[in-house]
Amino acid sequence: MSYLNMQDEKLMPVVVELNSLLANYHIYYQKLRNFHWNILGENFFDLHNKFEELYIDARTKIDEIAERILTLRYHPMSKLSDYLEISTIKEVSPLQSDKNMVKALINDHKILLEQMSKVNQKAGEANDEGTMDLIGAYIRELEKASWMLNAWTKKTSETLKERMIES
Repeated sequence: MSYLNMQDEKLMPVVVELNSLLANYHIYYQKLRNFHWNILGENFFDLHNKFEELYIDARTKIDEIAERILTLRYHPMSKLSDYLEISTIKEVSPLQSDKNMVKALINDHKILLEQMSKVNQKAGEANDEGTMDLIGAYIRELEKASWMLNAWTKKTSETLKERMIES
C-alpha cells in the first residue's frame, strides 16, 4: 500500500537525482574532513572550526537525503565505489593552502547547488512537495555558506557592488 500520493514512475527521476546528490555530499563530506585534519597556518583556528561545522552539517544532510529516498520507497546508494563513480565532486589532495581549500569548497558548493536544482526540477514534475521543501532549505543554507566562504577569500579593501534603490 502506498502512503504517498505520487506515482512511482514520476518518482524514479527524483530518486536518481537524489542519489546523485547523496554521492556528491559523501565526497564533499570527506573532503571537508580531510581539510579539517590538514589545515595549517595563521588561519588554522578559523578554518579548522569552519570545516568541522560544514562537515557536521554535511553529515546531517547525507542522512536526511538517504531517508528522503527511503520515504519515497527506494533504497539509497550506499557503496563508496558507487559514490566515487557518479559524483561530479572529485577528490583532491588535502595538502594545499588554506585559500585553495576554500576555493575548492566554493566550487563544490556550485556543483551541489546545480545538483539540488536538478532534484527540485524533477521533484516539481512529480509533484513531490516534500523533496522540494527539503532541498529548498538546503539551497538557502548552502548559498549563505558560499557567500561567507567567498567573503573570507576577499581583501578587506574590496567592496560589494553599490546600487541605488529607487522608490
